[in-house]
Amino acid sequence: MHDAWQPVRTQKEPRKKVKPGTWWVIIRISEIALKRGNRQAFLRTLRQNINQALTGLPVGKASVRPNRGFIALGGPEDWPAVNERLSTVFGIQNYSLALATEPDLDAFEKGFFKLSNEAPSSFAVRAVRSDKSFPINSNELERELGGRIAARTGSPVNLDNPGVVYRVEVQPEAGFVYLEREQAKGGLPVGTGGRVAVLLSGGIDSPVAAYRMQKRGCTAEFIHFSSFPFTDASSREKARELARYLARHQYHSRLHIVPFGEVQQRLVVTAPAPYRIILYRRMMLRIAERIAKKQRCHALVTGESLGQVGSQTLTNMASIGSAVDSAILRPLIGFDKREVVEDAKAIGTYETSVEPDMDCCQYLVPQRVKTKSTPGEVEQIEADIPVDELIELAMKGIETEEYTWPTP
Repeated sequence: MHDAWQPVRTQKEPRKKVKPGTWWVIIRISEIALKRGNRQAFLRTLRQNINQALTGLPVGKASVRPNRGFIALGGPEDWPAVNERLSTVFGIQNYSLALATEPDLDAFEKGFFKLSNEAPSSFAVRAVRSDKSFPINSNELERELGGRIAARTGSPVNLDNPGVVYRVEVQPEAGFVYLEREQAKGGLPVGTGGRVAVLLSGGIDSPVAAYRMQKRGCTAEFIHFSSFPFTDASSREKARELARYLARHQYHSRLHIVPFGEVQQRLVVTAPAPYRIILYRRMMLRIAERIAKKQRCHALVTGESLGQVGSQTLTNMASIGSAVDSAILRPLIGFDKREVVEDAKAIGTYETSVEPDMDCCQYLVPQRVKTKSTPGEVEQIEADIPVDELIELAMKGIETEEYTWPTP
């Protein structure tokens, strides 16, 4: 195995040379390059996240600088596992398995045919010259290598739709040749956007909302409201599975399971049936806010989408949100169900979310939900409800579970 070089602080500082013939992963950075004054903090977090994601694999520590990151591999046999792990890391645009070479044309040509010795149906060459001391520029490098490949293989050049793209980067440490680019998640490194408390049901929407906040750099604290033992435990088990799955983007997750069935029973006694769901959700937000403050979260996150169900009308969301002082983020507010389902399938949470369950939203539900409400009329109903007592009732029974990824 070959150790990665240390991150470079200035352009004047010499960079450690890399041994030709060694295998590397080249990482291209997402939005971090635009962060200017905060760039080093973002890069530091990204490096930590990459190293955490690769825990237990026989690879070197990641080195990250603006626009590029590098990971030393023992050999190409390490690539499949590394590829799978890197696909979960937010803040990466794309990445490639690359072979280090001497920075000269002959070495680049030999490197290409070590990667693949089959004649392509057509090809193009793409070059990046980051080391400006290299004697020819990127365009000249592409033309020179293109001529050599055409002469060697007899294959035609096709710049618009090539069968194979031969890629070369001339970095201060070495030349690197590669063929493919693996598309990554993009976004910002988790840990750069603050902490949020996500109300996580067992359904389709809230895991997608959590994922979208993670992609913007937020670390998620998960809160699940359960009516067990008044209902079965299916929704609680689904929440556990979803929290465990989403941990792969932030490496450590906490799930707070809140017993809510008795709170619902107490609310039913006082609440007019059409307002029942609104009161449930106001109480959930209050409890979630208590947990969020203990965990130093900056906002609450829900999977609400405007107009999707009766309680998610604009007036009802205003009435529900007025129960707390915390900011409430609704990343899916403008999504329709089809878009959310497509996201859930792409993310990998859909199959778990659609398993049958009975969550707290299906317990003691009225036949009709009030679709227009005001904070004033809801507060008037709550005047006869011991709100603080119900909050304490739920808080006493909270169970907290922790998940790590990769698992030891």
